[in-house]
Amino acid sequence: MKKNNFIIGIIVISALFVSCGGNSINKGALNSSAAEKVYVAPGEHDEYYAFLSGGFSGQLAVHGLPSGRLFKVIPVFSQDAEKAYGYNEETRPMLNTSYGFIPWGDAHHPDISQTNGELDGRWCFINENNTPRIARIDLTTFETAEIIELPNSAGNHSSPYVTDNTEYVVAGTRFAVPVPQRDMPINKLKGNFKGALSFIKVDQETGRMNLEFQVMTPGFNYDKAHPGRGESHGWMFFSTYNVEESHTLLEVNASQRDKDFIAAVNWKKAEEYIKAGKFSTMKTKYAHNVYDEHTQMATTTMESEVRILDPSELPGLVYFLPMPKSPHGCDVDPSGEYIVGSGKLSANVTIHSFTKMIDAIENKKFDGEAYGIPILNFEDVIAGVVTQAGLGPLHTEFDDKGSAYTTFFISSEVVKWQLGSWEVLDRKPTYYSVGHLMIPGGNSQKPFGEYMIALNKITKDRYLPTGPEVCHSAQLYDISGEKMELLLDFPTIGEPHYAAAIPAEMIKNKSKKIYKLEDNHHPHVTKSE
Repeated sequence: MKKNNFIIGIIVISALFVSCGGNSINKGALNSSAAEKVYVAPGEHDEYYAFLSGGFSGQLAVHGLPSGRLFKVIPVFSQDAEKAYGYNEETRPMLNTSYGFIPWGDAHHPDISQTNGELDGRWCFINENNTPRIARIDLTTFETAEIIELPNSAGNHSSPYVTDNTEYVVAGTRFAVPVPQRDMPINKLKGNFKGALSFIKVDQETGRMNLEFQVMTPGFNYDKAHPGRGESHGWMFFSTYNVEESHTLLEVNASQRDKDFIAAVNWKKAEEYIKAGKFSTMKTKYAHNVYDEHTQMATTTMESEVRILDPSELPGLVYFLPMPKSPHGCDVDPSGEYIVGSGKLSANVTIHSFTKMIDAIENKKFDGEAYGIPILNFEDVIAGVVTQAGLGPLHTEFDDKGSAYTTFFISSEVVKWQLGSWEVLDRKPTYYSVGHLMIPGGNSQKPFGEYMIALNKITKDRYLPTGPEVCHSAQLYDISGEKMELLLDFPTIGEPHYAAAIPAEMIKNKSKKIYKLEDNHHPHVTKSE
């Protein structure tokens, strides 16, 4: 009897131990299933390449997903002592500008080249915010191949965005400047400052960039942008704020109006006007830096003019869509039908319809004009509203199942909602103060609806402390099911703004392994004879 009681006691204790152990695992920050989802065994490869902007580092970081492992930091807009980029005579010209040699930059928004609205993995483009520039990274070498400066711009933030077939990389100035450029008191801003929207043509064989033309719009702030997709291909959409054109106490005076605008630019129409010669040519100065893989040398060409289109004189080129309230993000769903604006000062997410926009244009459903540009009636272009979704909406990406995901900076969360019904489906907290988010292919016609990354501004208590200054962070979520699941935190370089990702299979087999000695045409090359 005593023996039986002893055996029963052992069984009970064992059961309690297993039960408690199981509960402790399930209650952990990452349960075993989450850990399994991000584990990449030694010698195995990740499913995706992820390109994360380095923010104030000026560089571009290459991570693997789902592991979060850092593979490479590609030097772009800043000197890099590890790789001698910007120090040696071969690469120093890459950092030349019309203002001289600039050894530092602020890199924000990577975007991968596309064909038929789908990622193709040829090149990755990224903007520099402070000294307005755009770089092209060759994804066979993972090196910066070209940097072009943008004239008539101040704060190159709504940039760079790739059209469906990489016809153009498009960029907008965040802040208006006097055009033509000259010294002018800030209190003369209204009516005298302009916002340049730059269309950079991309050679489909070489990737070489050329500043094809600029659309000179009113002097508002052009914050973010997105190309049309599918049916809306041929259009470009920019969020604007400070349509008041204020210059003091901007926190108050630039938010007086209930609505700002989404600027809709018909770049197909712009091409027609260019072909017809209905442009002016402006004298200017900007640097165009190219790295030659054969000579292993970079060179700088100073360009001297740009073609300008004035939408006040060219009907059908630009329209304004009213959008509450100080919109930041401007995003287009994979079908090209829905144009999503995120008013920073609104608790709602407002969505416009491309179909309704075209109808409003054709039937002249206008509500006045701004500097000769028609303003469309708000009620005639709105598709729907995601009401009271969160606080401080910023950016939206899309999956392959008809859902959208929007970040909310103030309430530190990502909210999933349904396109068409505008119903909130799920929400998950981020840690902390999320800015951008990224779904691989989520800004194209073909999203890969497996993972989502939240790019956070504050980490605070998420990692071991490293003094007063702490790292920035990305968080990986599984979005393959109905509910989002947090899988992983991983630190990033600099301050990540936006990111882009692509299946590894589309790039890795094209990656160059060696440079052939016989192809080296460096002026001081030494070859064995």
